[in-house]
Amino acid sequence: MSNLSVELNRLRLANPILVASGTFGYAREMEAFLPFPQLGGIVPKTITQAPRRGNKPPRTVETASGLLNSIGLDNDGLEVFLAKHLPYLLSLGTAVIANIAGHDREEFLRMAERLGTFPALAAIELNISCPNVAGGIDFGVDPVKTESIVRGVRAACGLPIIAKLSPNVTDIVAIAQAAAAGGADAVTLTNTLQGMAIDWRRRRPILGNVVGGLSGPAIKPVVLRMVHQVARRVPQLPIVAVGGIASIDDVMEFLVAGASAVQIGTANFYNPGLAGQLVEQLGESLRQLGAQSVTEIVGTLQLA
Repeated sequence: MSNLSVELNRLRLANPILVASGTFGYAREMEAFLPFPQLGGIVPKTITQAPRRGNKPPRTVETASGLLNSIGLDNDGLEVFLAKHLPYLLSLGTAVIANIAGHDREEFLRMAERLGTFPALAAIELNISCPNVAGGIDFGVDPVKTESIVRGVRAACGLPIIAKLSPNVTDIVAIAQAAAAGGADAVTLTNTLQGMAIDWRRRRPILGNVVGGLSGPAIKPVVLRMVHQVARRVPQLPIVAVGGIASIDDVMEFLVAGASAVQIGTANFYNPGLAGQLVEQLGESLRQLGAQSVTEIVGTLQLA
């Protein structure tokens, strides 16, 4: 049998197929569609220190090749997450990676310190790249701020740290290098691309927040390019790829490009069992390449 396990520095996963934050709720909604222990891990929706109501509606709009969303990090806050949702998530038999967002560096540090008291968590994913909340994207487009937040969280918390980066930058490598310098165990590439939709008859934006984050197949080529660039230029930094993954071919492309793991995002909305199906298909795809483990194929793209 193929060895599907992967290591992202201090984080070890049974397999490289995870579900992305904001697309899988707190997992309760998905019980009927797949066995959770089959997954490499679950990243529940982003949590903030205090509850957030999110952005005004409409919050989503379907595009020709993806989805625009402007949810605005709607959630009940950290303490409700810890009391209500985390016990259930930790009972599911797979890695749970908490995703957090803060208004400033100090809030990231306080949340990370609190989460660090729950050693059953597998890791923390830092949402320093949300494109549709005030200040959300500011951290992930500035190498200095990225390094500072990652370094502070690393000092405040003993859990593995994953920095979720923004594609809305001119040089993704510089941001990834900053995350590595701060001590990140891995980076998630990437969050959504900023976009908008217009009702020309009313001459109004469709989203209540005007702009939102584009996800789905439309962004896959962009993210694939970024994964390749970071894998080549920052080889010590493991990558979790997310962006338009809807088939085992997509998974394999990202692994060969240099990702050590992937997250399924928008596809969960129309095929909530997809992540489990991909785990089942992964072994056969490895065998087609003559590989017995996932790690054998990571970053094996041949340019000449």
